[in-house]
Amino acid sequence: MMATTHAFAGLVLAAIVALVAPQFAVVVALAAILGGIFPDLDLVGAHRRTLHFPVYYWLVAAPVSVIALAVPTAATVGLAVFLLAAALHSLSDHVGGGLEPKPWLATSERAVYSHYHDRWLEPRRWIRYDGAPEDLALAAALALPALVVFDGTIRTVAAALLVVSVGYTLIRKPLASAGEWLLDRAPEPVLSAVPDRFLAMIDEEYDGRVN
Repeated sequence: MMATTHAFAGLVLAAIVALVAPQFAVVVALAAILGGIFPDLDLVGAHRRTLHFPVYYWLVAAPVSVIALAVPTAATVGLAVFLLAAALHSLSDHVGGGLEPKPWLATSERAVYSHYHDRWLEPRRWIRYDGAPEDLALAAALALPALVVFDGTIRTVAAALLVVSVGYTLIRKPLASAGEWLLDRAPEPVLSAVPDRFLAMIDEEYDGRVN
């Protein structure tokens, strides 16, 4: 799924909290966006492994959420929403496409790594790939609560994220082709710094080394 889709999923949680405790609206909205995007910061490394924890985020989020309910402050509530959004992101990658340069080809059986199970979880492909039409449809649906509940800057940010989602969907496949073209012409020093899974776009010998 797109990073923006994950952010909108987090904002659904934030919208629920904001309806119950409007004094935390801005805090939980920001925490939801950051938590929804945070796991994908491992994109340049071992993607969907280094910062993705389909089980452990929930194990931490549960007691933090209890603390937030018992002692509702901006810090506790914000941290709980951040962790819940990150947990939802990590788990939902399991139902998306595989970890490959062109996931619409469905060649990878790695969706997200579960440190708890010590193995890769296979892709369910309910959302075939990030930027797929159904991914955009899901992002739009998940964006609605944020657009209705929040106002001002948060609503503007949500609308901007939706525009980014539309743009990314339009260029998703051409972007992969452009990346393949660039890698095919990149000098060796540049290629040595590129993660193996991207090198698989230009050379099948890297397929077995995908992180």
